[in-house]
Amino acid sequence: MLLALDTSTAAVTAAVHSGAPGTPGEVLAVETVVDARGAGEHLAPAVDRALARAGVGAGELTDIVVGTGPGPFTGLRVGIVTGRVLALTSGARLHGVCSLDALAAAARESGAVPASRPLLVATDARRKEVYWAVYPRGVQRSRGPEVGPAADLPADVRELPVVGAGAGLYPEAFTGPVPDHPTEVDAGALARLAADHPEVLTTTEPLYLRRPDSQTPGQRKRVLL
Repeated sequence: MLLALDTSTAAVTAAVHSGAPGTPGEVLAVETVVDARGAGEHLAPAVDRALARAGVGAGELTDIVVGTGPGPFTGLRVGIVTGRVLALTSGARLHGVCSLDALAAAARESGAVPASRPLLVATDARRKEVYWAVYPRGVQRSRGPEVGPAADLPADVRELPVVGAGAGLYPEAFTGPVPDHPTEVDAGALARLAADHPEVLTTTEPLYLRRPDSQTPGQRKRVLL
């Protein structure tokens, strides 16, 4: 049994899959709440609901897969820490997957962009920027993940079919087709990706790509009176 969860986009999402990395199975339950700033509030209940719908206890989990971003600092940290704690308490093996890979996999699964055609994934990085990666075929990345203004992406990249929230936020920057496709990560797609393509698994080191907005205060300056 595999539990997948992701908090890298506006979706707080969890799914239970009956397989494991490299073994067949199917998604038994998915729970998703769209709230860009509510990961801390919604993730644990979503996990509980997904496990209950699947009829699976936490102690039955053999693998936990966490989306590692890139994504905003606070939301991404909630998902990764939750995955680490669940793995520690359940004894399940812990894996990470780049969250952009899950969006690419979902686009391939749905037929929105054929596996033989290059694909761009671009998600909201705030600050008028996008997180992005290029997939020449299947779910293997050739570029990225990177972060920057959508208009500053290379011209040949902006001409590719694009999925993710970035295309809707900055339509003037992208000249390629925009398939009708979900813009947020779905934990069901993340779980299927981990089961069917174990080569994409990584550690749970978060892909922040830049410093958080809030910084630890430095040493106070001494004022002479």
